[in-house]
Amino acid sequence: MRLEQSTIELLSATHRPHGPALQYPAMSNTEDPHRRWRLTSQYIECGGLPAVPVSGEIHYSRLPRTRWEERLRLMKAGGITVVACYVFWIHHEPTEGQARFDGNLDVAAFVQLCGAVGLDVILRIGPWAHGEVRNGGFPDWVQEADADHRTNDPGYLAMVERWFNRLGSELQGLTGPDSNVIGIQLENELYDQPTHIRELKRLARAAGLSAPLWTATAWGGADIPEDEVMPVFGGYGDGFWVDAAVPWDPTFRQHYFFSHQWDDAGIGADLREHLTGSEAAPPRSQSALYPPATCELTGGMATAYQRRPWPKGKDVAAVANNKIGSGSGWQGYYMFAGGTNPPGGLQESQATGYPNDLPVFDYDFHAPIGASGRLAPGFAELRKQHAFLAAFGQHLAPMPSTLPDQMPAGIEDAGTLRWALRSDGGTGFVFITWHQPHIPLPDYRQAQFQLAFMEETVTFPCEPLTIPSGTIARWPVNLDLGTVRLQWATASALTLLGPDTAPVLVLAAEAGIEPQLCLPEGSTLNGPARELGGNVFAVNTEEPVTLTVNSAHGSAAIVVLPAGHADMAWVLDTGHGPELVLSADPVWVSADGRLAGRSKGSAAVQRYCAVSGRFEAVSTEPSGPPRQRQSLAVDRLRAASAVPSSFGSMAGRAAAPTNETMNDLAEVHEIRLPATALIAEEPTEVEISWAGDVARLIVDGQVVADRFWDGSPWVLEAHDAGLRGTKDIRLQILPLAKAASVGLPLEAQRRRDTVDGDLVALDSLQLIPWMTWAEHRS
Repeated sequence: MRLEQSTIELLSATHRPHGPALQYPAMSNTEDPHRRWRLTSQYIECGGLPAVPVSGEIHYSRLPRTRWEERLRLMKAGGITVVACYVFWIHHEPTEGQARFDGNLDVAAFVQLCGAVGLDVILRIGPWAHGEVRNGGFPDWVQEADADHRTNDPGYLAMVERWFNRLGSELQGLTGPDSNVIGIQLENELYDQPTHIRELKRLARAAGLSAPLWTATAWGGADIPEDEVMPVFGGYGDGFWVDAAVPWDPTFRQHYFFSHQWDDAGIGADLREHLTGSEAAPPRSQSALYPPATCELTGGMATAYQRRPWPKGKDVAAVANNKIGSGSGWQGYYMFAGGTNPPGGLQESQATGYPNDLPVFDYDFHAPIGASGRLAPGFAELRKQHAFLAAFGQHLAPMPSTLPDQMPAGIEDAGTLRWALRSDGGTGFVFITWHQPHIPLPDYRQAQFQLAFMEETVTFPCEPLTIPSGTIARWPVNLDLGTVRLQWATASALTLLGPDTAPVLVLAAEAGIEPQLCLPEGSTLNGPARELGGNVFAVNTEEPVTLTVNSAHGSAAIVVLPAGHADMAWVLDTGHGPELVLSADPVWVSADGRLAGRSKGSAAVQRYCAVSGRFEAVSTEPSGPPRQRQSLAVDRLRAASAVPSSFGSMAGRAAAPTNETMNDLAEVHEIRLPATALIAEEPTEVEISWAGDVARLIVDGQVVADRFWDGSPWVLEAHDAGLRGTKDIRLQILPLAKAASVGLPLEAQRRRDTVDGDLVALDSLQLIPWMTWAEHRS
């Protein structure tokens, strides 16, 4: 159904300044002051300037240590400035008194590597963490102890104190006023134990741990001591924790709207209700001491057996854009880089008292950086937002958010445009998010904005335009570029290049929207643009264009990227200021400051040159000769047997099949991997396209990987999975019963509906080699 607007109604908003006066909380100011980081009640400062930090979750204990550096450099290239990571107690100390910090458990080495890459760190030390880990991260011996867990029970605190002391010993010298450890999260999803959080902080500080930011998750109306911890929030557009039959829960849908409500009753609701029997308290109001901050915006979503969401790139980007427009002072994602659980059944499961079964190994999370290192479409979408925050965060961070005069009537409203304004009363940015999953929005026709600032009212564009469904935008208004002003643009601000005295503004066009620029009277525009009247210019964006704005006071350059080019844009810090690079494949900055990356063939990378006003090819040195994608030989050793419609349940949630069921009923294939297929440690993917219920990869009789089917390709890093041509490699695929009670994404459900009985198929199995490269030394 397409909604039509019969008359043009201006989309109006009136700038609203901050209410309470600016405050400086004790945290980071008088308590644990830091050389670079400081909190205010309205924004965060980094290096003495307002900023909007961007944190991304990655779990060092779920990744081979050999992959740490590339993942971190990719995260930084994607605009992440702070790494967040759980410290899972169960991973480090499965046996009491025998804590391990070797290999990929070396948290100190991980923190140091983050510093070397140029990333700050938030340690989420729990001790209860969740993270889809068995016992929420408690070792079994802690879980089985005769104590009231997650309280100030002396027996429980004694165990925690020993663990914190051990962790503090490992991190000795790595926290403090000059450290890159700038945050510590205590507990997770603890709703009614503020005195316990205070005690955890005391124990952590006594163990030698310190940071300018101490945080606690505040969703679900959590009662936390705000004088001790800063509340942080989340926002998921879909989740595995609701019932399989729920099409799209309201707690997910709310995140596709701009709002000044930061609490979310849905996150963790399954565990809260299942483990404690309690419901969420009334939503928390925004803190008067701290700016709104998130630690768990949807980077993707885990796949449980009973419900299997698959968020797409724009689904992820829409939620993130909404939070920025709503006034976010900190953007934090969970997960940003997926991983693999250590062996030993350390995942959340019904066998350990949780309502959901998770895969034993798979923790890809459909994250922007997948477990294999492959980039999901959400990476490019978020990368554009993060480049914007890096370039304009100093000005954006102090700007309050203003919601429009006409707000959507509710989550069913698909006719009222979703937008917000952040401004200082004279300049600002209009944020538009006209996208949501599951229920597509119609094109919004006749859009024209009227912004009432303190001393003027800006109406733009001059003629109403259509905002296509799927638009996610950040349009600048009264943006100063040195001595030149851009009054407004119908293209998203991406970044700023060059020095303040000669800035280059980069705008990214929106698909289906003609970029228009409006300049003050007396200014001129040189370049491939046509004048529309009133000093408004339209830009043809078949290719990137560079325009020059001249005024009586000076000049500035504006680069406009077509939408397709913007999806390939990377804004990289090479030590010489930000550089704009175009690449369809991953690219990052190496330790020596050169560009580096990986590609499936010859690297095709371009860098913008401000002198020529053009993109110029980057000369690269490949690590070796290109290798070709190839189909792998597969022999079916055994057909699948009939499967039951259920393998049991808990709390109404379907249970995953057991190891015995997989061995007895699954279809079995032998994979023949050529002995010459893998070269050294060059990244090599195995992509499995399949359909069914559960699949497992078995190498020399040991299960090394598993996956619940949701319609997405299953991608593994061959080296990390231990695949070699000399190995016995087998793939098990269990059919999905027609009547099984599992929730699937729409595309997967459609395929399921095309077969009369159980669904099982192996569509293709590809070996996809990547070639690493580095920028040629000049």
